[in-house]
Amino acid sequence: MTSATGGSSATQGGSANTGGAAPTNGGSPQVTGGKATGGAADGGATASVGGTSSNGGSDLGGTATGGKAATGGASATGGAATGGKAAAGGAATGGAATGSAATGGKAATGGAPATGGGATGGSTAANCSGPSLTGGTQTCSTNQTGSVGSYGWSIWSTQSGGCITPYGGGTSAFKAVWNNAGDFLAREGCSWNATKTYDQYGDITADYAYTKSGSAGGYSYIGIYGWSENPLHEFYVVDDWFGSGPPTAGGTLMDTFTVDGGTYKIYTHTQTNQASIIGTATFVQYFSIRQTARQCGHIDVTAHFKKWASLGMTLGNMYEAKLLIEAGGGSGNIDFTSGTMACN
Repeated sequence: MTSATGGSSATQGGSANTGGAAPTNGGSPQVTGGKATGGAADGGATASVGGTSSNGGSDLGGTATGGKAATGGASATGGAATGGKAAAGGAATGGAATGSAATGGKAATGGAPATGGGATGGSTAANCSGPSLTGGTQTCSTNQTGSVGSYGWSIWSTQSGGCITPYGGGTSAFKAVWNNAGDFLAREGCSWNATKTYDQYGDITADYAYTKSGSAGGYSYIGIYGWSENPLHEFYVVDDWFGSGPPTAGGTLMDTFTVDGGTYKIYTHTQTNQASIIGTATFVQYFSIRQTARQCGHIDVTAHFKKWASLGMTLGNMYEAKLLIEAGGGSGNIDFTSGTMACN
């Protein structure tokens, strides 16, 4: 995970399961969640809360699909969405059938979002103006992993000076701080055992919101990060960064595509004899880098995997996909106020 855009490469020598090798541009990517499905909205429309958008854009509130519009075509107002359960335990309540029409129905808005999405749960729409979270236990280490609820977390760096605080409570949100920690990675989300390919897990999605401050040295990545095995690949979906950008990861441009309301450039880069989850190895990194940064949104992670595969960039068995901050130096912090992933 060494940087090739604006910073010197960070030497890493992590043993197996240390959190990943530094890309030539310094990065390591993250993961997202599945589809959350809600209860029936007034007028028969089935509300989908926090689901994946088929062609981009954040799903905030859900799109009604398949339902019949209220009698006479008028949108039902004030009708509570009853009977259905939001994926991952969140009750769909209080949602008035208002908003934009989808397939035959109206979008149910106002219902409580699904919460607690984890390995078998659904990703929920990010609350872009939510308050800071509290709780959790801070860990300061150069290499440590753990779990909270159904999510796994990791911290990895080439020097001391970094900490992570997973919040728990059914969220993959965390807080991280670093102070000249070298190549620093903190992440939380989906952990697997490298026995299945991504398409065997269904839709992997993520919804997030965060605040940040400080600096991150010569390179930085905020978004989704993970690894696959057989073949070994390190991958990133980058939605934001510190400093100027967007970064290029020091890689070869493969293609450009649009998803989740934004344009991403796709790069590959080969790491030679660098730290990885199986020890020192040579491997190819995959990057999708958003061209307009954002600090809140929905990421259809599976859509990136499929696009990569169409370019011959095929992942192996999935080891992880997690929300990530990677900083190639500097002193700063990030605080996720919202974070859910559908790991399936």
